[in-house]
Amino acid sequence: MKRLHIELICLFLPALACAADSASVDRMAWLAGCWERRAGEEYIQEQWMTPEGGTMLGMGRTVVAGATREFEYMRIEENDGRLVFTALPSGQKVTSFTAIIITPSRIVFENPTHDFPQRVIYAHGDDGSLQARIEGEMDGKAQGVDFTMQRAACPAGG
Repeated sequence: MKRLHIELICLFLPALACAADSASVDRMAWLAGCWERRAGEEYIQEQWMTPEGGTMLGMGRTVVAGATREFEYMRIEENDGRLVFTALPSGQKVTSFTAIIITPSRIVFENPTHDFPQRVIYAHGDDGSLQARIEGEMDGKAQGVDFTMQRAACPAGG
């Protein structure tokens, strides 16, 4: 039903806006770089390499009161003409999500068989922010978590 709803929305948008087939990872270049969110003692960082060789590699971590609480390794890659987001969060199994909607500033990845989330969404805000969202159903109820991040300087390596 949700997939049908998305497809109906796409009927009213320009064809290119919802095209998820024959997608190149180059369309995700706006995601490349470093992003952060600071709230009190919590600090979230996400870093994405530029598209190259059909992939983008990313990593993220959440630090609370100076200690890493969560981390994640991510990749976006071209697979059979579709973009696939694969995540390996700390202590969990690797999971892949396939792009169902791609616009110049937003992408929705979906895996309806995953427990939670079933969707991973990235959007580039008009103010230059990164709007990341995970959503889906948990225990029969719709759930969603938003992460608004700002562009940050990438840490220098030694």
